[in-house]
Amino acid sequence: MLLNINSDNPEGRKVQQVIDTLEKGGIIIYPTDTVYGLGCDIFNKKAVEKICQIRGLKPEKARLSFMCQDIRQIAAYAAQIDNEVFRLMKHHLPGPFTFVLKSNNDVPKLFKNKKRTIGVRVPANPIIQSILHEFGRPILTISLKSDDEILEYFTDPIDIYDDFKKLVDIVIDGGIGGNVPSTVIDCTIDPPEILREGAGELKD
Repeated sequence: MLLNINSDNPEGRKVQQVIDTLEKGGIIIYPTDTVYGLGCDIFNKKAVEKICQIRGLKPEKARLSFMCQDIRQIAAYAAQIDNEVFRLMKHHLPGPFTFVLKSNNDVPKLFKNKKRTIGVRVPANPIIQSILHEFGRPILTISLKSDDEILEYFTDPIDIYDDFKKLVDIVIDGGIGGNVPSTVIDCTIDPPEILREGAGELKD
């Protein structure tokens, strides 16, 4: 299903339609403040595995990330967040940044890599923010890469729907997406280190 949701003022009934799909173990494609992403309930093992299959990833090696509603929700899945890292996240979230943190025992097994780290984001996109708020749990985020020689990521939701309509339950049309992924920051070391330069500018 292609579902058009207003990017400035997401319609409640459409957001609820997405929530119902996630609750049933469905897979969605959704806009973020960077590129479009594949997502599902992080606690639904079959859905997570299916997304990894779609992207050709091995869950145990993929270093999976998920979207959170806010820093408080991030803290529920992190082993610890020291004052420096908390200030860094507070200064840059919501925004186009992925923070790598040490994970705790509440993180689903599929997300537990050998380093016991997780990637977490708080997006500044109203659509996915509304979904996260209503869903109450984190949502898996895997960037939707394209085979196009020019664009690395899918940007047009119509093209996305044409390619993925048989593989996912809902493709959310939230307008044209970006083509630059999030900036990834490793906060498991001191000082934190940028692992990937992407959208957004890291400020001191």
